[in-house]
Amino acid sequence: MKQHKIFVAVDIALFTIREGTFQVLMIKRGIPPFLDFWALPGGLIRMDIGPRGETPEEAALRELKEETGLIAGFGYLEQLGTYGDPDRDPREERAISIAYVGIGPELSDPSGGSDASLASFLPVVEVEEETIGQLAFDHSLIVKDAIARARAKLEYTTLATKFCSPAFTISELRAVYETIWGTSLDPGNFQKKVLAADGFLEDTGEKAESSATGGRPAKLYRAGAASSISPPIRRN
Repeated sequence: MKQHKIFVAVDIALFTIREGTFQVLMIKRGIPPFLDFWALPGGLIRMDIGPRGETPEEAALRELKEETGLIAGFGYLEQLGTYGDPDRDPREERAISIAYVGIGPELSDPSGGSDASLASFLPVVEVEEETIGQLAFDHSLIVKDAIARARAKLEYTTLATKFCSPAFTISELRAVYETIWGTSLDPGNFQKKVLAADGFLEDTGEKAESSATGGRPAKLYRAGAASSISPPIRRN
């Protein structure tokens, strides 16, 4: 019986909000297979780094840097799942991928490198609806799962603060929910809920600069110590 190798790869769906739009970092592949297709940053775990090779997280961050120029420190990273359909990669040897979700505010402009001819933040809606074309490998599924994870975790965790600057107003926090969920939230009800959630926010004691309309400056908050929200914030 012929023995086949199984490689372990990593992929990362890195989300941010740019110009009021929920966006995900994508690369355009510069090599086959799927030459010139959009894909998530990622690649194989290397065994020639460290005493016994890389951890999956180390590999994900290395590939992110090599293919997009972005480095760790963007705020949030969690493992999404493992993707191992035998047909996910058309090459002879199988590749199982460990996928990650990353989140960060005010991220730098990416620049394609290594296997990527181009790197860019793209609106999530364009990737979801494949108006940019079919994605490489099974990355459409990974992106879909990553988007669902991010949207769901806004309800019961403090994940929304990871999209914000270190100090932010409640209006800016509400805009994160509205942008990612694609819905409007009542400002008064939202403020009551987030302030009532124990450990969600901490008052910095400072205020934002006055608005152009001359309104009263809003309070600035930072993320609190809590990781979950009780009661949860539900979508309308």
